[in-house]
Amino acid sequence: MTATPAATIGGIPVPDSKLAREATELIRDVTGDLIYHHSRRVYLFGARHGLHHGLDFDAELLCVGALFHDLGLTEKFRSSQQRFELDGADEARAFLTARGIPEDRARLVWEGIALHTTPEIPHRMAPEVALVTAGVELDVLGIGYDTLPPETREAIVAAHSRPDFKRRILHAFHAGLAHRPQTAFGNVKADVLARFEEGYTRPNFVQIIEDSPWTD
Repeated sequence: MTATPAATIGGIPVPDSKLAREATELIRDVTGDLIYHHSRRVYLFGARHGLHHGLDFDAELLCVGALFHDLGLTEKFRSSQQRFELDGADEARAFLTARGIPEDRARLVWEGIALHTTPEIPHRMAPEVALVTAGVELDVLGIGYDTLPPETREAIVAAHSRPDFKRRILHAFHAGLAHRPQTAFGNVKADVLARFEEGYTRPNFVQIIEDSPWTD
C-alpha cells in the first residue's frame, strides 16, 4: 500500500490515506488523551527507527498497529478476559479486513499488536511487527532514548505531549489488567531463575518505567 504523507513531525512522514484517517478518528473517539497521544508517539518513534535503519515498511500498517496497540486498556474494550494485547489486535484486524485489506497484511498488524509486550521476538519479525515494539519500548521504557536526536524527540513530544506520562500509563495498565490478573502471566523462565538462582533479581516493569530517561 502507498500512503501519501500530508505532513511530517520531526521529519517523519505521517500517512494521510483514507485508511489512516479512519483509524486515527476511531482511536481519537474511543480513547482519552493519554492513550491517543501515546499511540501517535509509538507510530512516530517506530517509523523513525525504521527509517534510520533503512527498513522497508508499510507506513499505513505501522500507523494502524500503533494506534490500536493499547485499545484493550480503554474502558470500551477492556471487559474481556483475554490478554489486553489481543483485544487491540483483534479489533485492528477486524478494522482492516472490513476495509478490504488482504488477510496476510492484516495479520502483520495483528502480530505487531499481540506481541508488543514480548521482548526480543518482534525484532526478528517483519518490520511492521518490529517497529510497533520499537516505538513502544522507546516511549514507555526509554529504550533508544539516547540514540534519538534531541530535536526529533522534542518535535514529537511538542506535537503529542506526555504530561505525567509515567504515572498515568502505569495506572492505565492497572485499570486494564486488574479484572484479569491471570493474563499478566509472562515469561515462565523468570520463575525458574527466581526459585533456583541465588541472588537473582526479577526485572521489574514498573521500576524500568520509573527509571527511564524520560522526565515524566
